Amino acid sequence: MFGNTKTIVSIDLKGVIASGARAQLNNDALSSIFLKLEKIKCDAISININSPGGSPVQSSLIGNKIRSIASKKKVKVYAFVEDVAASGGYWLACSADKIYANDNSILGSIGVISGGFGFTGLIKKLGIERRIFTAGQNKSFLDPFSPVNKIDLEKLKKIQRNIHSNFINWVKFNRGKKIKPSNEKEIFSGSFWLSQEAKNLGLIDGIGSEAETLKLIFGEKVKIKKIKQAKSLKQKLGLGIKLDYVDTVFNKLKEEHLFSKYGL
Repeated sequence: MFGNTKTIVSIDLKGVIASGARAQLNNDALSSIFLKLEKIKCDAISININSPGGSPVQSSLIGNKIRSIASKKKVKVYAFVEDVAASGGYWLACSADKIYANDNSILGSIGVISGGFGFTGLIKKLGIERRIFTAGQNKSFLDPFSPVNKIDLEKLKKIQRNIHSNFINWVKFNRGKKIKPSNEKEIFSGSFWLSQEAKNLGLIDGIGSEAETLKLIFGEKVKIKKIKQAKSLKQKLGLGIKLDYVDTVFNKLKEEHLFSKYGL
């Protein structure tokens, strides 16, 4: 095991997980990386994660794709958490066979959240009459200018419970016996922890950096080969910078808001 040089392919999964052409972390945005990953011969896959979460759909697509590639190549996956792997970020971490983190990493937040604003009091104060016309009784679901009704709220909660159940099943399937039944209520409460406590709960396997840990596993001769996302022709030519500026600022603010939830 330690005599020959081992090649580990390393990829980054960093940022808010969201769909859309301008989002930095989703299944489509990672397509070029996944294509390279499928073609390169390696002894293991390493994923570096720094994400406060986002879309459960994209988290699932990315996680399943990583597991599929690893299965076809018959190699193990090692995840290394930087600042945070929370919510969808932890979903991604669970696509690995082993998860490691820094002493100060934050992990967990295994839950589902939806948010919005209600303006019923404001429009009443301003003397504005709300008019809404639909074909289909549920078309105005959770309209922010109308009071929340029990039917809409229960439907939303049902959706959240189902997504949460899918998340829990993914964690249980990939972490296996490392998750003790006695800890499940706490683990799946939506809370989050620093790495040592996360390790005690079975959410991670150890504390250490990518380079140090992979040397301990594969020996000093280990070679870490980084795969980066290919730039589009527009990016190479520097086109569309002004058009992308507003989207870039908006996405950055959204990202900072999500990271700030964990004190970062």
